[in-house]
Amino acid sequence: MRPFEGIRIIDITHVLAGPFAAYQLGLLGADVIKVEPPDDPDQSRDSGPDLALNRANMGSYFLTQGANKRSITLDLKSEAGREVLKRLVATADVLVENFRPGAFEALGLGYAALAAVNPRLVYCSISAFGHGGPRGQQTAYDHVIQANSGIMAVTGTPEVNPVKFGAPAIDYATGTMGAFALSAALFQRERTGRGQHIDLAMLDVALMMQASHLTAYMASGKAAKPNGNKHTHASNSAYRTRDGSLVMLGASNIRQQKRLWAALGRPEMAKSNNEERLADRDREEAVLAEILLTRTADEWEAYLQSKHVPASRVRRMEEALADPHVATRGVLHRFPEGSPGVDRPYGVPVAAFRLAHGGPQVDRPPPRMGADTDAVLAELGYAAGDIAALRERKVI
Repeated sequence: MRPFEGIRIIDITHVLAGPFAAYQLGLLGADVIKVEPPDDPDQSRDSGPDLALNRANMGSYFLTQGANKRSITLDLKSEAGREVLKRLVATADVLVENFRPGAFEALGLGYAALAAVNPRLVYCSISAFGHGGPRGQQTAYDHVIQANSGIMAVTGTPEVNPVKFGAPAIDYATGTMGAFALSAALFQRERTGRGQHIDLAMLDVALMMQASHLTAYMASGKAAKPNGNKHTHASNSAYRTRDGSLVMLGASNIRQQKRLWAALGRPEMAKSNNEERLADRDREEAVLAEILLTRTADEWEAYLQSKHVPASRVRRMEEALADPHVATRGVLHRFPEGSPGVDRPYGVPVAAFRLAHGGPQVDRPPPRMGADTDAVLAELGYAAGDIAALRERKVI
């Protein structure tokens, strides 16, 4: 049995962060029902590098977090649509939404209104800046939050900065934090019997992702600066190798840097404390740069790892995915024959952890828009004629 079997989640989210939060619980057994307006698909359905998938409303950004969900269409701007949602809420444990703060309250679908329908409901609101505060009504995407939070300012090199992350890390970190918050709220509900409202802001997540930088600044007044592939310690940085590739060293603590220098035949360079390492950083960097040019990045990785010194050649994504080790972790699920609306094999990420039993798994492929509308409404007690009438009125 998986942790969230028997839990029903109403997923009224779009793009990446909100859908990813619901997806993570779906992997762990929750019944996730994705709700989209009949005439306004989730933006992620039209996003990704493959135009054919985008045109089919099955863009790769949607596929990323669409598995293990059922899809219904529902016009929440109509009274009939809101009534359907309230009937669905009465059967649910969780509702997740990531629209502008106040938007659902304006529809009569805010936490207070839906808690009156179901007091045990855990209602999660994900937004750019959170509910309330001077920026509460402002909107943003991942890259805008990167700019606002200070992350871009410390990313890049001293010569080339600010630079945004190469992946939408804030979105996926927010989705992961959302799954954590939902798990905590559901666990608390088991003890108290009460649901509650979760207010999750992408900006707050971006600040948490800079936790050590924030603490350092608040304690010392010294702000982090962009250092590219260089670390405070020379033995914890990236260097060019004989074949032109980069190798990233991870000799972070005192023991590791001693092993590194011993492995490189320069034991006299080892230091007994971090202040000595900082004082001699420039000389260490010059020595390492010269030595590491004598072998290829792959050779250095194999050699240093054999000496228990963290090191890796800097890989492209396709190389990382081709690493046989990845296949042993179960972090990817492949649909070898494709799935509804997708005419080719593809794979999606699952979860970044494994459980000894009842762990995350993909049970069903990402759904086409509205594929489960009739089935879900029938579960709520709507007769076939009622469903047909709702469709005629374009409520579903």
